[in-house]
Amino acid sequence: MALVQHEKTLATVLRAPSRPLRIAQIAPLYESVPPKLYGGTERIVAYLAEELVRRGHEVTLYAAGDSTVDVPLAAGVPQSLRLAGLDHFGPALHLPMLSEVYDNASRFDIIHSHVDCLSFPLARLVQVPTVSTMHGRLDLNELLPIYRSYNDLPVVSISNDQRRPLPQLNWVRTVYHGLPGNLLKFSPQSGNYLAFLGRMCPEKGPDLAIEIARRSGVPLKIAAKVDRTDREYFDSVIKPLLSVPGVEFIGEINEEEKRHFLGGALALLFTVDWPEPFGLVMIEALACGTPVIARPCGSVPEVLRHGVTGFIGSSVDELVAAVYKIGEISRQECRDEFERRFTAEVMAANYERVYYQLDSMDWLNMRQIAARPTRHLADARYAARQWRPALNRERLNTRWKERGPDRQIFSNAHDADTVTEKSSIPKLGFRASFERTGGFSMTPDVSITEKKVDELK
Repeated sequence: MALVQHEKTLATVLRAPSRPLRIAQIAPLYESVPPKLYGGTERIVAYLAEELVRRGHEVTLYAAGDSTVDVPLAAGVPQSLRLAGLDHFGPALHLPMLSEVYDNASRFDIIHSHVDCLSFPLARLVQVPTVSTMHGRLDLNELLPIYRSYNDLPVVSISNDQRRPLPQLNWVRTVYHGLPGNLLKFSPQSGNYLAFLGRMCPEKGPDLAIEIARRSGVPLKIAAKVDRTDREYFDSVIKPLLSVPGVEFIGEINEEEKRHFLGGALALLFTVDWPEPFGLVMIEALACGTPVIARPCGSVPEVLRHGVTGFIGSSVDELVAAVYKIGEISRQECRDEFERRFTAEVMAANYERVYYQLDSMDWLNMRQIAARPTRHLADARYAARQWRPALNRERLNTRWKERGPDRQIFSNAHDADTVTEKSSIPKLGFRASFERTGGFSMTPDVSITEKKVDELK
């Protein structure tokens, strides 16, 4: 399904839906929704929730208690974790909120999770479909087995490049982030400085931004937050560089300050050195009419149009050269590109398509079908757990008792659920057998497994 990106499709897609949905939005608890300062994911959740309400849906937001978004709020914690100094307990403190969501799953038509993989186990336990937007990087080797274990659950990427480490997940759509059209005012005239906005961490490349400013001779203003985990990097690497003439460190800024900061910039420097999943600051700059100078990492080539909304360069020399020719970029075209592709309306319309697609499907059957290509690689107990909802133990007991008194059903629930005819489970790549010794065994069906492996190569 194609994304809503082009102006000619907007009139059709942005129409209000004919059938409202009951939607639960699950936000991370690290920041309020929207955040008071830095926080890309929480900001997007706020814009999406409010736009969905405007389009006629019934939205319940599960988020930190100090959230101010204009939708019904179910507080997961009284205060956002970072402001409360509890962010290092983050995953554990999300669990009560997630339990509340899924204990009340029947109240909703769709559950939309923005908390990465934390909702995955609970999503399998309810009849209501859960779709999860992956907001972070997916190329960390330590986390790959977790995502692969839940490859039946529908997920949304925020750029096509984000999918590359895990192409086998059940990707249902790429939905680019969007902002309210009136959030950031268009600035037809630029100032005389370069802007850097984001987190103060190695992967965002603030040191490279300082080097570009030094070599180009154009002043640089840095607005960035310093997390606890990045304090050492800031003190040892960045602080000594702040003495470079023309470099000014501002710190974190709020939404109002951001409008003036980005709108008055000659260009935004987006000097990332990691597979950027999206890069919200790029479309914030475009909304102000400010072009972007960026490295070709992650989503950058999808978001920017080289030579139209900015310049993309790999080396320091290319990025410095881009500063000198930034006047060739039309600020009006930057704003027009934002309105065509990156508004909250376009984002919500694309998510609506996902919601209606999932709401119209047989949820349990869809998950089983999505998982079949790699399910043969799981162990027997894992396979039994996944197919347990499709089996009825009482019927199985009756079936086996009818076959004779010498065949007593083993009391272990996992084993009982695996009782079936071999012909009913070939897709799993396992063969179940009942043994007179009093138990069940699940052994790999070698012929099936080898065939499936060959198909995947």
